[in-house]
Amino acid sequence: MVLAANLPSTIPVFPLPGALLLPRARLPLHIFEPRYLAMLDDVLKAPLRLIGMIQPYVGPGRQNSLHSIGCAGRVTAFSETEDGRYMITLTGISRFRVADEVEGFTPYRKCNVDWSGFDRDLGATERDNHLDRPRFLKLLKRYFESEDLQTDWDSLCQAEDELLINSLSMLCPLDLEDKQALLEAPSLAARRETLLTLMEYALRGGSGEEVMQ
Repeated sequence: MVLAANLPSTIPVFPLPGALLLPRARLPLHIFEPRYLAMLDDVLKAPLRLIGMIQPYVGPGRQNSLHSIGCAGRVTAFSETEDGRYMITLTGISRFRVADEVEGFTPYRKCNVDWSGFDRDLGATERDNHLDRPRFLKLLKRYFESEDLQTDWDSLCQAEDELLINSLSMLCPLDLEDKQALLEAPSLAARRETLLTLMEYALRGGSGEEVMQ
């Protein structure tokens, strides 16, 4: 278990559009760019092996800006291919807020970060006591059909609240800003409400019409 007191004030960040990591969830990554291979080599030498996943966006003056909130993951599995690439798995530890970007000589980006306000991330698995699972799964099935997506429905039906909601938040083909909204949701229930809203909006084709039940 990672303690808040042990979290570093500076971490490497991986700005990857559309890649959402949430606390206690797992994200597989394929690392092949030289700068991120260098990042991983350094990360594997660090005590907690943390990488900050964060959404980039084009800021003023066409700058490659970063959203203010990301999620740090611990490298919990990795393998190296014969040609020097890595297949890794990140397990989400905690969200963070970017304080500022560190200017330095590494080929990858690093940020000073603030972990305060995300104490819930380091705690026990969350429950959503107000989850109406039959309604949620009914809407989800319609959404998957509209997006031509396949899944293991038996596993979904049996998944615990957090695994169900967070996995869908990470996997659903949503816009970058929608992914960011799911990341920033203050609780599991808020994330579920946001996800429901986004699926309903997609089923309306982006219109304001009411979703047929």
